[in-house]
Amino acid sequence: MKTGRVGRFTLSLALVAAGLLFIQTQQGSREGAELNLPLKKNPPVSHAPNFASITDVTDKKVAFFDYLRPMIEEENQRILLQRSLVEVLYERLQQGQSLDETELSLLGKLAQEYRLELRAVTEQSLVDLLERIDAIPAEMVLVQAANESGWGTSRFALEGNNYFGQWCFTRGCGLVPNSRSSGLNHEVARFDSAQASVASYLRNLNTNAAYKELRTLRRWYREANQPVTAEVLIPTLVRYSERKEEYVAELLQMLENNKAYL
Repeated sequence: MKTGRVGRFTLSLALVAAGLLFIQTQQGSREGAELNLPLKKNPPVSHAPNFASITDVTDKKVAFFDYLRPMIEEENQRILLQRSLVEVLYERLQQGQSLDETELSLLGKLAQEYRLELRAVTEQSLVDLLERIDAIPAEMVLVQAANESGWGTSRFALEGNNYFGQWCFTRGCGLVPNSRSSGLNHEVARFDSAQASVASYLRNLNTNAAYKELRTLRRWYREANQPVTAEVLIPTLVRYSERKEEYVAELLQMLENNKAYL
């Protein structure tokens, strides 16, 4: 049965209201994903398997991917819900409808979360916001986590739930690298949970200027109705590591070598 204009309008309002409530209730749980917060009094709690004790390579890979995959899927679903809400409001603007205060508030919160200056709500500004609010292929996230954390055995994964080597720049916000060069002040961020690390990593790719190419390429593939895959996006991570092209090549090789487990 077709949905009339009134029905679609009511549905869009319900989605917006639900989305605003969801975002408001999630704000507290996302604090651990911010990279400039001071170190909390209580150390992070990790419920990860003891990956170092798993001697069989296949078992270790399966355990590692099985541990992180549900977190990645949950965070990606959260992002896609946000995206669907913005799409509803974008469609309404295209139809010449005005947005109410609740809807504008929702867009303001999302723009703040995705670090986009929203001077005015226009079709173009929502296109810019949609370029940032989008999922990252789980296979890419898993491979990069394996690379950065040594399959969950690194000091930063064990002591800080940091599976992606993310830095922070407030004293006490994380763990001081043993190999940090003189004159540098960065630390490796500490998270309350592995899921907070995943959420922060996704936000980093979706907001940091260093990954503008990733977001643009992802949008192009979306507009062309082509699948956005790990193979497509990994080459845009050239600025993620000082090793640049060598780092990208290593990730692509890991992706190829671990397809049976992804």
